[in-house]
Amino acid sequence: MEEESPRLWLLSGVVVVILVVVIGGYLVFRGGSQSKLTVQSIPNDLTLTLDGRQIAANGEVEVKAGEHTLTASRDGFQSYTQTVTAKGGDPLKVKMYLYSNGPAGRTWVQNNPEQALEAEAEAGRRYDEIQKRLQAKYPVMRELPYIGPGFKATYQASKSDPDNPEAISLKIQVFSPEGKTKALQWIEGHGYDPDTLDIIYTSK
Repeated sequence: MEEESPRLWLLSGVVVVILVVVIGGYLVFRGGSQSKLTVQSIPNDLTLTLDGRQIAANGEVEVKAGEHTLTASRDGFQSYTQTVTAKGGDPLKVKMYLYSNGPAGRTWVQNNPEQALEAEAEAGRRYDEIQKRLQAKYPVMRELPYIGPGFKATYQASKSDPDNPEAISLKIQVFSPEGKTKALQWIEGHGYDPDTLDIIYTSK
């Protein structure tokens, strides 16, 4: 028994050390999964929520790794929602810029011209980004607008998914009885499958 006692104490010490290392490593890893999210908002007095919890419209906040939803709103402005993904402690920067759609918003724009110009510049950047993603998703856009025998091809916001800013419908305006047939031949001739496109036919 006297010989086993030191051995038992040694074994217990090893177990304690292992537990300390494992728990310490877990805490360090857990702390490292936090990311710093920096938000810049225009108007600077808008209401901003992060995963449904209100946060400051401008500043920094710590977020856990994973997907998060930011929603900005203000009287006189169009609300805006953006999803961000935090990864392994990497910092995130987000601009939440709203655009006026009512009297209160137009008054704010008149009283804050510098911020309004910055918001317009951001709108242009967002538009360019969306156009690039749309063209990658819908290569047929590179052919548009196109006027063929008895038809004209353009595009518009998606009819089947109107709330998705990155979805479109291919609009075929038909001028003659064979216009629809010619349009389908044009689509297939350029290597596109009509069944994969959201096509709207119109005679107007």
